[in-house]
Amino acid sequence: MGRVLERLEVARRALRTLEEVAYLEEPSPLERDAAIQRFEYTYEAFWKALQAFLREREGLEVASPKRAFRLAHETGLMAEEEARLALAMADDRNLTVHTYNEALAQAIFRRLRSYAELMGRVLRRMDEGHSL
Repeated sequence: MGRVLERLEVARRALRTLEEVAYLEEPSPLERDAAIQRFEYTYEAFWKALQAFLREREGLEVASPKRAFRLAHETGLMAEEEARLALAMADDRNLTVHTYNEALAQAIFRRLRSYAELMGRVLRRMDEGHSL
């Protein structure tokens, strides 16, 4: 589980940086944009940790985030509603890198809290080494 532990630690550190800004009530445009940037790298660290966990714990190889989220649900690591939220999170992550749109940035920022909470719950489950 060495690789999994390493990936989990990276994801936990990234999540802490996201949590610093995701809960701001009235972020400035700079703070909002920083939060979205932190979301991007936290998302990447999170799904890579999930990928390593599924490989080592479940013997499953996954090459994409959405497949990892579906398998996390199938293996009991995520509840159905969590998997749906994770898939929506993947869609938002994809939108953040393709274009900049003020309204989209505001909408994604408003969802960052729920994404941070989801990633935190799933990371804790992986830390504990078990499912729901």
